[in-house]
Amino acid sequence: MSSDAQATVTTEILPPRKTGTRIFGYGVLALVVVLTAVVATNPNFRWATVGGFLFDPNIFVGIANTLLLTVLSMVAGTVIGTVLALMKLSKATQLHVVAEGYIWLFRGIPLLVQLLFWFNLAALFPTLGIGVPGTGAFLELNANELISPFMAGFLALALHESAYMAEIIRSGILSIDRGQTEAAEALAMRPGQIMRRIILPQAMRVIVPPTGNQVISMLKTTSLVSVIALNDLLYSAQIIYSSNYQVIPLLLVASIWYLVMVTVLTLVQGRVERYFSRSTHVVTSK
Repeated sequence: MSSDAQATVTTEILPPRKTGTRIFGYGVLALVVVLTAVVATNPNFRWATVGGFLFDPNIFVGIANTLLLTVLSMVAGTVIGTVLALMKLSKATQLHVVAEGYIWLFRGIPLLVQLLFWFNLAALFPTLGIGVPGTGAFLELNANELISPFMAGFLALALHESAYMAEIIRSGILSIDRGQTEAAEALAMRPGQIMRRIILPQAMRVIVPPTGNQVISMLKTTSLVSVIALNDLLYSAQIIYSSNYQVIPLLLVASIWYLVMVTVLTLVQGRVERYFSRSTHVVTSK
């Protein structure tokens, strides 16, 4: 055998055999197919009823309220969380302590308890007033009228979410090297400018992925507001099946729409993550 042929033989790399992994994969796939067939052919699921209520107007009202509550709560939670993160990073001890206490309180109390608390706020404060201390309130509002089910759900979700967003945003800010701030300070940039133009744009690569997960989690968490009779997706399904007793089909309708919304949000999250991570892509010359 010539030296060239021998070199060819010795440098040939064979791919590793993955027979066991493939067999296991085919087994899992077969199990999924069987389970899908069982669910699809089981008459107790009443798929015809599911299809009949899938596009019911009342279901769409619930979807609209769910999406609205998710968007408003996430926006408010992100804004408050940003303020809390800056307070916690502040050199002022008072601001740091207040932020720590807020996060400890709203992250420690279960969300369901917070929902019920805000919904029953009128038991503590029958009227809510605005005014200068010692001179009386110049504007008084009935708490029962002001704290509607939607407002109670919004307050509970936004305040609860802000505690988590504060830690996400704080970790994103801390991920940026201190040298970036020092370089900006050398250029006589103000702290606000440094945060807006230098720190936050770079921190978004760290902040966006967990924030996207929080949005998806928030969408599903809104189902808790059904306990205070807020007409979200789950409550709309409950109202329908309380009159026709089609419990399983209506729960399937709600589940399908939750899956649709989560899928859309997941796709949006992926696009946003790719947008903010574009600066990390290495461009190689041909």
